[in-house]
Amino acid sequence: MQTKTFVIGHVNPDTDSIASAMGYAWLLRQRDGMDTIAGRAGPLNPQSAWVLKKLELEAPVLLTDASPRFESVMQRLDCIRPDAPLGMAWTLASKTGGVAPVVDEDGKPFGIINGLSLFKYFTEILGPRPGDTTVREMMSAPCRDAANTRVAKFPANGHIRDSLNKILRDEVDEYWVVDENGMYLGIARQRELLNPPRLKIILVDHNEPRQAIAALEEAELLEILDHHRLGNPHTHQPIRFTVDIVGSTSTLVCEQTAEAGLSMPPNLAGALLAGLLSDTLILTSPTTTPRDKEAAQRLARWAFVGGSPLKGETIESYGKAVLSAGAGLSNRKPEEVVSTDIKPFEANGFKFAVAQAEVTDILQLSEHLAPLTQALDALKDKRGLDFAMLLITDVVRGSSRLIVTSNAPPVLDDLPYPPLADGTRDAPGVVSRKKQLLPVVLGLLER
Repeated sequence: MQTKTFVIGHVNPDTDSIASAMGYAWLLRQRDGMDTIAGRAGPLNPQSAWVLKKLELEAPVLLTDASPRFESVMQRLDCIRPDAPLGMAWTLASKTGGVAPVVDEDGKPFGIINGLSLFKYFTEILGPRPGDTTVREMMSAPCRDAANTRVAKFPANGHIRDSLNKILRDEVDEYWVVDENGMYLGIARQRELLNPPRLKIILVDHNEPRQAIAALEEAELLEILDHHRLGNPHTHQPIRFTVDIVGSTSTLVCEQTAEAGLSMPPNLAGALLAGLLSDTLILTSPTTTPRDKEAAQRLARWAFVGGSPLKGETIESYGKAVLSAGAGLSNRKPEEVVSTDIKPFEANGFKFAVAQAEVTDILQLSEHLAPLTQALDALKDKRGLDFAMLLITDVVRGSSRLIVTSNAPPVLDDLPYPPLADGTRDAPGVVSRKKQLLPVVLGLLER
């Protein structure tokens, strides 16, 4: 964990976030020799799940926060049984830096023998004035007699920060690290717990802390690769920072791969192509650039080859299948629709979030409008937002309807989308949250 670098997208990841994390992790391994792992900061949405299944790819590792855990500092030291002679503990401690873990036959911690526990044991046996007890006799006593059995146990996946107060109060130098069943995994020393190694992180498809993995400030941020507006976190040292005007982060990964003289494996190229086509609505979104179209052609050339799951596909046919996999309201709960693809923002003291859902027929919105509006209001209250929006986008007609939570700031009355009788707003031609809707909302809030 200390040597690996996690390449990870934003919370509530979309297909571009998942694909670019996987593609960039692969590129950094191939081009730079880095030990990288693709990560995700949340569950897969239906579209991403369909793409990975279609391409026979494993999902990136789920990593919900970057706070150091006990497993990052533990050592799996050798151990002895409680009935073993104390001499064995002495021999073991000479190899481990003064620590002898005593573990029951069932694999659960019994106690720890170290210099302090030995001193207390010898004091109890010998008293203030040593008698006739010999060292040989003391070393033949069972380890259970000299072990400190009051040592705290911490789960391997537990956050160190949550237990720092206890660690600072305790007068011990070593702690147990156990699994979810309480079985012995290793020993963590206090000096390492007070200065744990930071997780190495590379962010893709976002740069705003509110959209990033939790506890990002506790990690070592190495790089950002993105195509959104700036809202980047503070760093303690210079990092590589790339934000470019293209329709998807998958485009940037494709370009860097080509510049390195490499080509993606067909299934991974298919994932990047899915991310690109999803973010650009099959190259029809106003965010689409000539570079996206060139990248799509290159990825298609890598992906649509013999032996690939995508053999025989075209950009158009594959794009439609990708969009269809993520479109629709009927098969998802309203709570999932408003929270699956949502991004938080701040502007001029307002905290808000904008969600987006895709459909193939905007007419289906009418039968789902009431529960969606209720779910959006509930999400706003739960997250302590000033307001929330849901953009329902018809990917066939290239148009959207906008739902805004109740009691929204009056300034939003000036949105240039006509209100309809059902309470939604008509947004003809609006398909991009990033390039079309968000700039309008920010302009109203900041004026």
